[in-house]
Amino acid sequence: MIATRPILEVKDLIVDYASDHGPVRAVDRVSLEVAPGEFLGIVGESGCGKSTLLFAIARLLSPPASIVSGEVRFQGRDMVKLDDEELRHVRWRHYSVVMQSAMNALNPVLSVGEQLRDAIVAHEEMGSRKIHARSEEVMRLVGIDPIHLKSYPHQLSGGMRQRAMIAMALVFTPELVIMDEPTSALDVVAQRSLMLQIKELQKKIGFAAIFVTHDMSLVSHFSDRLAIMYAGQVMELGDTKQVFADPKHPYSVGLLGSFPSIHGPKVPLRGIPGSPPDLAHPPARCRFHPRCPRRFAPCSTTEPELYAKEGSLARCLLYADGA
Repeated sequence: MIATRPILEVKDLIVDYASDHGPVRAVDRVSLEVAPGEFLGIVGESGCGKSTLLFAIARLLSPPASIVSGEVRFQGRDMVKLDDEELRHVRWRHYSVVMQSAMNALNPVLSVGEQLRDAIVAHEEMGSRKIHARSEEVMRLVGIDPIHLKSYPHQLSGGMRQRAMIAMALVFTPELVIMDEPTSALDVVAQRSLMLQIKELQKKIGFAAIFVTHDMSLVSHFSDRLAIMYAGQVMELGDTKQVFADPKHPYSVGLLGSFPSIHGPKVPLRGIPGSPPDLAHPPARCRFHPRCPRRFAPCSTTEPELYAKEGSLARCLLYADGA
């Protein structure tokens, strides 16, 4: 399924938010790759930088956020260096974004069909008949009767609104679809139904996906690889099944221990003591060490890198050479 050459390469990406008290580093030296057809999940506590990373990759950041340094290479092109006009020819045609809240992302005064039409004509010259035919095609693709092209967002259920957003994202059959918590406003049944639909579409069309979520159960079932973020950094990156079965980073252990498992004996849930750090004044060296149950002296004096351990990468000095 996964080709050798990545479709997306993020290298040492840094994103800051300007503030009256100096820059706040929301994404700090993040590096990752996504292969064609791969499903990468990104999880972590609120405020860890997941959505900021996603918007930086999609080049949708707006002030006070800005990319300070690093590379975002999509199909070999450095997206950070592209201007708005160059981005217009790549965005939506080759990669697209599904926003977190469809009710807020969709225009309430335009029908779904009108919004699909606007998305198409903004990127390609196409006659009205072809636009209508393509709109009907993508609506059927996501399991919505094309009659709802005449519907307004408030006339659709939450699940149908999210499917309409996915239809817009797939109108040009892009190679990469970026999703920012698309299931967060849905009930459990609708969440699973939508995720099954996304996976089916992924197999049919072959696009790669980046999926940001708080829901560990969703990524455990649907993602190929998993990136766990904390305080703007990737703490662990590896095969999803392997990370769930044997998490390497102490933060990963704590995060997975705070969610109930449907398998095995009943065990008490364990929270992570303390609170996430203030990114305006993050802890020195290892950002997790003030909350870490396995910290030792070098954690407060040495900056950890991502170390390879049994097929995963973990940002922890426990896995440094000679540790």
